[in-house]
Amino acid sequence: MLGVVSMLNNPTVEKLKDLKLKVMAQMLSEPDSALRDLSFEERLGIMVEKQWQAKKNGRIQRLLNHASLGLNACIEDIDYSADRTIDKKTIQTLSTCMFMEQKLNIVISGKTGSGKSYIACALGNNACRHGYSVKYFRIPELLLEIQDAKNDNRYAKFMAQLQNTKLLILDDIGLKSYSLEESRDILEIAESRYNKGSMVLAGQIAHTQWYDLFPDPTIADAIMDRVIHNSYILALDSKKSMREVMAEKIIKNLQIGCG
Repeated sequence: MLGVVSMLNNPTVEKLKDLKLKVMAQMLSEPDSALRDLSFEERLGIMVEKQWQAKKNGRIQRLLNHASLGLNACIEDIDYSADRTIDKKTIQTLSTCMFMEQKLNIVISGKTGSGKSYIACALGNNACRHGYSVKYFRIPELLLEIQDAKNDNRYAKFMAQLQNTKLLILDDIGLKSYSLEESRDILEIAESRYNKGSMVLAGQIAHTQWYDLFPDPTIADAIMDRVIHNSYILALDSKKSMREVMAEKIIKNLQIGCG
């Protein structure tokens, strides 16, 4: 009887593989004895659930790979200790990704080590897990990529890719003042995403000082109008650098492991 079942399963397994249902094919070719007493419908339900979960996990991994997040950060690991000005309720609200459905932005500011890049990347990681496309850039690197795209006659294509990304994360805004051309590129990004897609912008200086970054007041006004007025504002402060906190955790874990 087992031989007959095996013969019937072989072509089915191959067809499942052809349909790219590899998990179901493996479960059929290597049956779990613990499921033997279940009904056909119950076993089929488990196979479908495992296949669905595998496809979902695969999509999330592809989204994370494409996002190129600067840090491996998760919302669940954000530190809300007393010496940090991070509102847990706000983070919980943002973790639902409703701000993306509403086409709102998030502006994060704070001194070096306050955790702004971590939170930005944690929000990106969370968006990927919710099935949204995400792309992370440090603004200095983004501006260089835009210049390369202009030189290679693919500027329109590159900007379209940015526009089609559901969540665009721009880190390290305000490390320097921007040239007129760079200002226009930043305005183009802000304009293309206004009421169409969300951004997370993180930097050391408060958004109230952004005017000083741009040489043309008209461009500065336009950028502020398209970014700030529909944004969550997160102003971070921390008495202790998050890099120092993370280093202490790593050392502690190593000591526990050695013990």
